[in-house]
Amino acid sequence: MKKIISVLLLVALSALSFGCTQYHAQGAGAGGAIGGVSGALLDRKNPWRGGVIGAALGGVFGATITDISTRASQESMASNRPVEYRTSDGRGVYRADPLPSDEQTRCKKVRERVWENDRLIKDQVREVCEGERYERRY
Repeated sequence: MKKIISVLLLVALSALSFGCTQYHAQGAGAGGAIGGVSGALLDRKNPWRGGVIGAALGGVFGATITDISTRASQESMASNRPVEYRTSDGRGVYRADPLPSDEQTRCKKVRERVWENDRLIKDQVREVCEGERYERRY
């Protein structure tokens, strides 16, 4: 059992290195860890195989969900209107609502909520700040 857990942790940590941004890495890592443990528990004949497959699939799904979340929050900030994504079967809903911005810090806040089967499973406020770009030009 200790070997299974150590391999799952190794796979989850390696999934972190494949993320494009900090948010993708967090999503892939969490998805990989949960998928790895679930796969190891479900595959009774060969828990190693189940853990590796579960970690790979969980990492991909975690990064994909994070990408949808990041894209929707950016769209909501840019248009200053709510953005909503639904799964094709309608069981999963992601909604980003813009909140009043702070003019002193040039930061905007977006409230993100995720529903699954009409049950709220995630409710958080994300703050995104606009930075100024400085370039050296001659």
